[in-house]
Amino acid sequence: MEHVHHPNGNRYWDGHRPVYPESFYAYRSRHRSRWHWRAVRPVRSQLRDGDPRRHRAIRHQPSRGRRPGTTPVNVKPTPLGTSRLLEFGHRLSRAGQFTDAEQCFSQAITLDPECAMAYNNLGWTRQRLGDLTSAESLYRQALSRDKELRLARRNLAKLLLRLGRDEEALPLFRAELNQGDDGLAWIQGLVNNALKARDLTLAGQYAAMTARLRWGEGLNPPGHVDPSPSYPPSIPKLRHDADQFRYLRRQGVLGTEIEPVIDAYEDLIDRLMPRGPEARQELDSNESRAIGHAYNRLLHTRETPRVTRALSDKWDRDAVERMYLDTPPGVVYVDNFLSPAALDGLRKFCLESTIWSGSRYAHGRLGAFFQDGFNCPLLLQIGEELREALPRMIGYRYPLRQLWGFKCGPELPADATTHADFAAVNVNFWITPDEANLDPESGGLVVYDVDAPLSWDFDTYNGRTDVIKPFLQRQHSRAMNIPYRANRAVIFNSDLFHASAGVSFRPGYENLRVNITMLYGEREDEVHHREMHHPDPMSESHELIPAWRSAAFRHTRTSRPGP
Repeated sequence: MEHVHHPNGNRYWDGHRPVYPESFYAYRSRHRSRWHWRAVRPVRSQLRDGDPRRHRAIRHQPSRGRRPGTTPVNVKPTPLGTSRLLEFGHRLSRAGQFTDAEQCFSQAITLDPECAMAYNNLGWTRQRLGDLTSAESLYRQALSRDKELRLARRNLAKLLLRLGRDEEALPLFRAELNQGDDGLAWIQGLVNNALKARDLTLAGQYAAMTARLRWGEGLNPPGHVDPSPSYPPSIPKLRHDADQFRYLRRQGVLGTEIEPVIDAYEDLIDRLMPRGPEARQELDSNESRAIGHAYNRLLHTRETPRVTRALSDKWDRDAVERMYLDTPPGVVYVDNFLSPAALDGLRKFCLESTIWSGSRYAHGRLGAFFQDGFNCPLLLQIGEELREALPRMIGYRYPLRQLWGFKCGPELPADATTHADFAAVNVNFWITPDEANLDPESGGLVVYDVDAPLSWDFDTYNGRTDVIKPFLQRQHSRAMNIPYRANRAVIFNSDLFHASAGVSFRPGYENLRVNITMLYGEREDEVHHREMHHPDPMSESHELIPAWRSAAFRHTRTSRPGP
């Protein structure tokens, strides 16, 4: 339990809760033989909440214990020390006895009014009892006594975020992120745990905070130098961003302050062009001063609220489930996937939001991930409605594990992105208008009828085309070509190898091909098409590694300076 701390660890608790804690501790410290332990170990769980003995125990009334056949031993009633009160309160908290734990922590504060951990633990207990105002006050009192008490800082940060007080929570989260990898892992863990708990609203709050901390918001002053980006800027990335800034300027979203930034981007593109159309290089000091105050920052994230209904009513949910479940290997596509309002909202979100920070991909593809800003109430609504619409395919069994968007175009060679993903069910849909597509028979998705061996690690099944393509040949795989259509979704067994088909779209920022992916469940937990799983005896054996996270999610910076 992260929220409440006890000082001595799990050394001797064995699942029992003594009625008289002072007797328990006195005998434990003086007589460690097993018969003494049994003599003084009344099972507290046998006493009901209204039993006065239960409350006497918390008030440290004396008790006696004796070895059978011996003279009873009197124990002088002595108050518990602060550390023991914290430990006992922690145990009660773990058992869900929050009212009793509250009394322990309150008495610890009475004994030692400067004990920061006692205030933190009492705050967390009050929070569990529903007294959020008191919990906030106690966390702050803990930090006033020990400003480096990270547990209190984390608890306060999470509470403020749940209360919708993001600006107050931001410096607390930033302080944790500045602790290094441990702080980053904690924040990412909050997102992942909320997703596992199927609380998409909370996951969205944590992910939005992560994006703000990771990338920063708004333009910094000109000449400000941010930390070097994880991946050196490429020509396609710079061109996309310059085009997006122009689009936002035309829409009146950004003002004249963006025009010098656009000029600086164009100058850098001109310097890179002699090195090739996909050239990239580290920024030197002058280049950092020229674009560092804008590059990859969240200059604008479009507010995109929920709509009345995100999924269209023009497709048959039952028919989709039957086709997916009854027909191996588990591939089905759906037209008119989103309602008109949802489709329009997502298009505007992807056009306007400066969230396309994933630039490590070949052929000019750009990614935007949940914890990097690809996150809005409408996206989460779609994720929720899919679980409800497809209860046998997804339902409660498979929580949403990740979502992202990708942009590419105007050209992408066929079979350039063959891979499998780390989930059980993959929902992939396209939102760019059909008028942008120059080849109606292509531009979509190719799905193979062969799945990735469970023994392969993420880096192998997600990107090693030198391993994947020979494997597909040995398996005599067959490819299913699903052409591009706006508002078409392809729902398939995420273990299956798949790739974007060749793309030929019109030039222009608004014509970039945008696909959105939602991944549900873990590939190891997939149950609908278990007959597909088979090893590859011809390939190198790889240790099975839980791999829902790729290097793209690990490769990140710490907190950005500025707001």
